[in-house]
Amino acid sequence: MFIRAYLRASTDDQDANRARKTLQSFAADQGVRIAAFYIENASGTTVDRSELLRLLADASPGDVLLVESVDRLTRLPRPAWEQLRNQIAAAGLQVVALDLPITHAVLKPTGEDGIQEWMLRAISQMFLEFMAAFARKDYDLRRERQIQGIEKAKSTGLYRGRQTDQEQRRRIQECLAKGFSVRKTADLLGCSTSTVSRFKREAAALMQSDDQLSIL
Repeated sequence: MFIRAYLRASTDDQDANRARKTLQSFAADQGVRIAAFYIENASGTTVDRSELLRLLADASPGDVLLVESVDRLTRLPRPAWEQLRNQIAAAGLQVVALDLPITHAVLKPTGEDGIQEWMLRAISQMFLEFMAAFARKDYDLRRERQIQGIEKAKSTGLYRGRQTDQEQRRRIQECLAKGFSVRKTADLLGCSTSTVSRFKREAAALMQSDDQLSIL
């Protein structure tokens, strides 16, 4: 059994390698080893992902596609998900997701007869379909909230569309100073939560540095 781990983050300023240790720890607990990692920064709303396509090309029947969660594999609309699902099936891959425990049985063959094994795979596929649909719904809901936040920000004069780095940083600072959360700030300004979080970390580090200098 050849286990291929797929790790994905949506934007370049996010760490796609974040879940690597989690997947390795999970594999060790299951008594197996990950043979290859495929890591990329790409949206889960498109099938056109270079590392995912490379994984599909490298795969052999019986291999395992291991992901931290189903939404790392897909946030696709249904037609595109069906396309990817068919590609996965054609490659002979079996999907194992940490957040979908029923799929973990793939890593520990029980020697059950053909009918029981078929039923287990059918149930796993049913849950995978549900989680794939949920991942897309979650994405659509976030987008809807972001659009609503932008519209509200426009009405209050907070939103200015795409901004220069300095302008964006100034507006992030304004929102955080008003007590807005990272998520609400990102929605209002049309940027990612990781951008807002990075600004907070940099601001905190700068403040700490200033405090140390004042002591000296």
